[in-house]
Amino acid sequence: MDAVKAFNAELSSLYEVKPPISKAKMTSITRGAIKAIKFYKHVVQSVEKFILKCKPEYKVPGLYVIDSIVRQSRHQFGADKDVFAPRFSKNMQQTFVNLFKCPPEDKSKVIRVLNLWQKNQVFAPDVIQPLFDLADPNHPIYKEIGTGS
Repeated sequence: MDAVKAFNAELSSLYEVKPPISKAKMTSITRGAIKAIKFYKHVVQSVEKFILKCKPEYKVPGLYVIDSIVRQSRHQFGADKDVFAPRFSKNMQQTFVNLFKCPPEDKSKVIRVLNLWQKNQVFAPDVIQPLFDLADPNHPIYKEIGTGS
């Protein structure tokens, strides 16, 4: 569990720098996640919680953390052995509801990541399509959870 503690400390250190986040910082967070792969469920939960609780300007860096971890894991272990993407997929819709609470000028960055995921087949189409739909501020889910934009 020390690896999870180290990862959480690395993730929390995002608050020490103003966005945009440097490549070096993203690499060290990703490295921490891969080191804690035995506890991947904890890593995923930590990132989801970060995106839920962080200030709006840190939402997109949180998304970049997901992207970086998943891409590195797929690269290192192969898409069939990657444990992070399937785990992030479980709560992806709720995570993106939280992500879209980012500043309006950051929404295009979220869409850009979705487009890259779609193009590179990082997540299945049935996972990605509903996320594109969430980009619409009039999506019914925002009425359900009581947050319009």
